[in-house]
Amino acid sequence: MRRLWLWLAAAWASAAMAQPVPDMARLDYDLRPRQIAEGTWVIEGAVDDFSRANGCNIINTAFIVTGAGVVVVNTGPSRLYGEQQRRAIERVTREPVARVLSLNLHPDYFFGNQAWADRPTQALQGSINGMQAEGRAYADNLYRLCGDWMKGSESTPSREPIEARVFQLGRHKLELRRLSGHTSDDLVLIDHTTGVLFAGGLVFAQRVPTTPHANFEAWQASLVKLSQWIADDRIRQVVPSHGPVHSGLGGVDQTRDWLRWLTTHLRESAERGLDLSEVLRLPVPPRFLAWAAQPAELHRTITQWYPRYEQQVLSGPAARR
Repeated sequence: MRRLWLWLAAAWASAAMAQPVPDMARLDYDLRPRQIAEGTWVIEGAVDDFSRANGCNIINTAFIVTGAGVVVVNTGPSRLYGEQQRRAIERVTREPVARVLSLNLHPDYFFGNQAWADRPTQALQGSINGMQAEGRAYADNLYRLCGDWMKGSESTPSREPIEARVFQLGRHKLELRRLSGHTSDDLVLIDHTTGVLFAGGLVFAQRVPTTPHANFEAWQASLVKLSQWIADDRIRQVVPSHGPVHSGLGGVDQTRDWLRWLTTHLRESAERGLDLSEVLRLPVPPRFLAWAAQPAELHRTITQWYPRYEQQVLSGPAARR
């Protein structure tokens, strides 16, 4: 849990210095569902870093109207978001919500669950365990990051564990698949009827990935599998939790490229004997410079992970000779 406290504290510090504070008398996320396929809407968050200016709404949520109940994907960073999300869905359809899915344990995936207390809220068991273990730390730091947007919000972990499986709901053939790497339990939802894949936090598009629970080797392996699924399952659109909806492998390839560069950068810097302050000042390849949350997210990642790379070098064979 300590690494998440460090990440959130760094996020708070960078966000607090960043953007103007909005009019808190008008706490409106202005959620606008956009239809991307038959029965499928996405509510797009800001491609940005956490800030009070955006209400800490940097996540894409979604819902699928199946004809036999609505499936909600992710519930946002606060009780207020969940309430406004629910009203936005009700403006689109009168169909009742059948289930509410959170694709991983991070707070903007499940803090809106408060607004869905009368519906089944579901996630992989590992994600539920993480929500329960870290919910209080999330809440403390999100209140600092987001201010009044968080009023009345409490950590509300998903209640029902789910497993990977295929099921038919109304007109839609849906499949839940489990991967890992961004977190220890990353849920992917594939709608075989429309060819839409909800990739969760495994895929970032035009934004620096967050890494507080990362396993970089497992993440890369999961991205290889996602690439295969996108080809083999005839996926038409990929919905990342952070970044624009897109077709093809754009987000997968961007995330793979970033992780390859990042891990090589950290390892080579440690082998050169650079200290943390020197690594933080090193230039970033031009292809990444325009990405959202740059350089704040990179600096959080380096601060968390670089000491481990230094330790690996110090405890390696060359250090023992």
